Amino acid sequence: MKSTKKTVAAIALMCIACGLCACGKKEPVKIASKPMTEQYILTEIMAQLIEDGTDYEVEITKGVGGGTTNIHPALVKGEFDLYPEYTRSAWLNVLKKEEMEKDDDKLYEELLSAYDALGLTWTGLYGFSNTYGLAVRQDTAKQYGLSTYSDLAAASGELTFGGNPDYIELETGYPRLCGAYGMQFKNTVQMEIALKYEALKNEEVDVINAFTTDAQLAANNLVLLTDDQVFFETYDAGTIVRKDALEKYPELRGILEKMNGLITEDEMQQMNYEVEANGREDREVAKEFLEKKGLLVR
Repeated sequence: MKSTKKTVAAIALMCIACGLCACGKKEPVKIASKPMTEQYILTEIMAQLIEDGTDYEVEITKGVGGGTTNIHPALVKGEFDLYPEYTRSAWLNVLKKEEMEKDDDKLYEELLSAYDALGLTWTGLYGFSNTYGLAVRQDTAKQYGLSTYSDLAAASGELTFGGNPDYIELETGYPRLCGAYGMQFKNTVQMEIALKYEALKNEEVDVINAFTTDAQLAANNLVLLTDDQVFFETYDAGTIVRKDALEKYPELRGILEKMNGLITEDEMQQMNYEVEANGREDREVAKEFLEKKGLLVR
């Protein structure tokens, strides 16, 4: 009888101990991403830094439909703790600003202030911007001496521009670009986004609009021209996080700040290329990048 009582007591103590452990264990840090390769890689970089540098567990939700439109409200509600975002995407889609602030520093300061009121903050910027750009083949750049948009404007009468309909027809897109630089292309061809790079490769067009971290830029060895009059605004990438998550996970801010200034435009483009063109896993590419930077210690 005594033995039975001792056994019951031991089991009870074990249950209490397990319960205490469960109570002391934090929920995983919840990271979200937009449905795009670049964001998948960025969330993997975040997650691996957190798991390597702390005892926190991480849960990633990749490819949230609607991007900022759906992730931001979920972040405010506490369904996610953090996610990678772009400054001017937040400016337009969260703050609902109708006019674009041209000064990057002023824009970032206003974002910090506005997000603070929402219980959120930015922990810094990664060092690269995913913004609009203009790309040409290497042979075209060499033939016409192209390195800047101004160079392109001077040669535009000899060249054909290819772009997706939304960009070409949008008043703030192609028409505004041509007006700003005085570009007058020989011909303009509308095509779907997925066909632009193939058309450029096949010499059906000479110039296309692109995003500066597109994997296809590296895949096709193209020249991304310099926006010498800074026509296109920058969309700097960085981390948005709930302030209460930084309190709940005291080591989190220091880990996230390791990403500040960490990634160049070329490095992001190359990582996108490894996933999209070479079929590698985003987690594998992220790990390789962090190892090269000497940031994985375990």
